[in-house]
Amino acid sequence: MAEIPLAVVLRVMKVAGAERANRKAVKMMAERAEDYGGAVAKEAVMLTKLADRKTISGNDIKLAAERVNRR
Repeated sequence: MAEIPLAVVLRVMKVAGAERANRKAVKMMAERAEDYGGAVAKEAVMLTKLADRKTISGNDIKLAAERVNRR
């Protein structure tokens, strides 16, 4: 089950231009967003540890997202 509130996902979809979306579409979008976010977070944690730090920075997220997108 998705952890991201479905209302938030629907709002993001509407900002992107969707007029309407059924519940299944919103749930699927939430699952994909969590999968992607989790992958970026894991990569950012790894980069942070490699730099011998405990705090994830915005640059870690940016680099992690680029690395995940290349896969």
